[in-house]
Amino acid sequence: MPTGDPNVVLIANPGADLYGSDRMVLETVRALVGAGRRVVVTVPASGPLVPLLTQAGAEVVECSTPIVRKGLLSPRGLISLFVTALRSIGPGLRLIRRVDPGAVIVNTITPPLWIALARWSRRLTVCHVHEGEGSVSGILRRALYLPLVFSHRVIANSDFTRRVLAEAAPRVRSRTVVVHNAVPGPPEVVPPRSSLVAPTRLLYVGRLSHRKGVHVAVDALDILVRGRRDARLDIVGAVFPGNESYLEELHARIEQRGLGERVSFLGFKASVWDDLARTDLALVTSLVDETFGNTAVEAALSARPAVVSRVGGLPEAVSASQSATLVTPGDAAELAATIAAKIDDWPAQARLALADSVAVAEAFSTARYSDGILAALALKV
Repeated sequence: MPTGDPNVVLIANPGADLYGSDRMVLETVRALVGAGRRVVVTVPASGPLVPLLTQAGAEVVECSTPIVRKGLLSPRGLISLFVTALRSIGPGLRLIRRVDPGAVIVNTITPPLWIALARWSRRLTVCHVHEGEGSVSGILRRALYLPLVFSHRVIANSDFTRRVLAEAAPRVRSRTVVVHNAVPGPPEVVPPRSSLVAPTRLLYVGRLSHRKGVHVAVDALDILVRGRRDARLDIVGAVFPGNESYLEELHARIEQRGLGERVSFLGFKASVWDDLARTDLALVTSLVDETFGNTAVEAALSARPAVVSRVGGLPEAVSASQSATLVTPGDAAELAATIAAKIDDWPAQARLALADSVAVAEAFSTARYSDGILAALALKV
């Protein structure tokens, strides 16, 4: 039987950034603190998430742990992971003994050592899965999800993620529940422009990587401009360390197409509401599986029509949005044609987007998320 103080929860997060899974940790903390629990969050290093966790009522402790990333799936990388794991066992066990949590929530599958340490310490062990790697090979997918068999419970962020888990780790199927992400809306919804005075403003928000398809957005802009559409593209986000070459490729692509004055790189931003308020259309151009799609929801919450890749869990994310249109991933021509169709149908699109801001706020509210998290942990207020 699990032991520990039932009023204490330890959350292990693989980093302290402000991307999708990090923001969900923040919402989980708010749900647990609101239910009267003491919450301790451990991260391997400090970052912009830490002060927000503290403001939400959590205690934050730095504790080294191995983080599984695709770039480390090599002989040298695996040795590095093994060494880090050995060094992290002692500090991790001491933290669990000191905090004495009744439950340990491991956020994402990338810090698997915490699953083992929590189960070894006889705590209720829960993994909140945000990864649905349906496009990777079966062997690798099974290896990634293998640690989940040691969890008492699994929370999946979408039905798509649950399906991928069920295929890769059938033993955890009965222990898995779906809790859709909570996506808080902007402080104020700025209505879309009643008429589109050129240029039409397009916006991409997210990591800058090949799998996110930012280059497809650039290619679609090129098609629009060559078709005499006056448009420009703002890009909010940054590359992850080691992927700087992709940013160089994007800049080269833009210069080759003569789009230098039509594309702006705005860097990473903790809040994107001001950028969404200034834009007309949001683009979500992922090429491979996304387990949910916070950026698509944020567009709807801001009353902005969106064009979204039909891949992974993205269709779930826009299921409550009438102004979002799904397109084939990687097809720049279809993306451009869909953008043009929305421009031509603008008054109707703007009206649908305003209605979406209300419907989507209800579908992915923080209240629904809190109820789902507490139910998944069997914690009653």
